[in-house]
Amino acid sequence: MEIEIVTLTRPGGRDYNEDVYGHWYNDRHVLCLVADGAGGHGGGDVASATARASLLGGFATQPGLDADVLRALVARANEAIVERQAEGGKLAAMRTTLVMAAIDLEAQAMVWAHSGDSRAYLFRGGAVVARTTDHSLVQQMVAGGMLDDEGARLHPQRNVLLSALGSVTEPPQIDISERMRLEPGDALLLCSDGVWEVLGDEGLASSLQASRTPRQWTDQIDAQIIARAKPGQDNYTAIALWVMPEGHDDETRLMPAA
Repeated sequence: MEIEIVTLTRPGGRDYNEDVYGHWYNDRHVLCLVADGAGGHGGGDVASATARASLLGGFATQPGLDADVLRALVARANEAIVERQAEGGKLAAMRTTLVMAAIDLEAQAMVWAHSGDSRAYLFRGGAVVARTTDHSLVQQMVAGGMLDDEGARLHPQRNVLLSALGSVTEPPQIDISERMRLEPGDALLLCSDGVWEVLGDEGLASSLQASRTPRQWTDQIDAQIIARAKPGQDNYTAIALWVMPEGHDDETRLMPAA
């Protein structure tokens, strides 16, 4: 199985970017992640970068799709952020969301993990077939029948999180998916809330359907966010992964691009 990877990150209407993305791979395994920091300049960006370094380093020493191992890696990233919080000052209250996908190229399988409201989407035939469930106040309202997904996307309290990395008093909620099979033509998107809040699930699907390559897809996402951006637009970051169809003429298994 061959995968093409393309990345996108922008500060939006902010003076600095607290989002990060990262990826690691060898001949068999791939890990991709997006983290969206919070806590102000010098805080949120440190939290997200700390999570990235911890997770990529940990996965490199023990790559695979084992749910317990992945959960332990995320828990260790939380501990690394808490350790940095002890330095005080701007770092004392820093937090970060996280979404990551671990892929076994040989088994053609994937597991994703997340905490907070950064999302993972799996598209098949241009439609969403799986998506993470946010750890947020509005998601609880959706679950309780008080809001639909569109209402949650626009709700004034949509940024109130119920879980994120950097939790001191109690462990963050870490959701690990079941193992999912990947098929030729599948597309995977990991993104911060600065992407999905603007475009929604339908906008992400329509931009995918209008694209012939993952680069075209991220370019479409970028252009649509810019066109719809309001003052103070949040940072936005995405990693797009395409499972290449059999018989394609691309000789490169993985093509990370900034």
